Amino acid sequence: MHNQLTKDDLAKMQEEIDYRKLELRPKLLEEVKETRAHGDLSENFEYHAAKKAKNQNESRIRFLERMIRTAQVIEDSSAEDEVGINKDVTVYIPEDDEEETYTIVSTIREDSLNNLVSVESPIGRALLNHKEGDTVTVKVNSSYSYSLIIRRIRPSEAAQSAELREY
Repeated sequence: MHNQLTKDDLAKMQEEIDYRKLELRPKLLEEVKETRAHGDLSENFEYHAAKKAKNQNESRIRFLERMIRTAQVIEDSSAEDEVGINKDVTVYIPEDDEEETYTIVSTIREDSLNNLVSVESPIGRALLNHKEGDTVTVKVNSSYSYSLIIRRIRPSEAAQSAELREY
């Protein structure tokens, strides 16, 4: 499965890669060299910690490069009155008699604890491209689904400042 990412997501990922390669990598390599010089490596905790930090940085670089390579680029533009990426959507859930507000985001920014739902999630897929007043069905699996009524759609400020998720 390819991650659906916007051009903005790809640019932020490339920024992070550049920072990690050009600024962080040299610092971490220097730290490994310095701690290595402190003596017996089998008992040198600082050396092992520095090496672990260097390896985590390299792993994150590889992960981001793979995400960019395999990404499916999607448009983040939609009509003003239509559910799309970076929009806050307030929905009414008749089954629970409650209202919830979700922000539709790309996969790299999803965070269900903060109501940031991915366009690939069941609720994101169901809401995408619908308008205020529409009733949509969220299909969770083959045996369970529920309905939502879209009450309000507005541009999101939270989605623009959401950090890229670390895996």
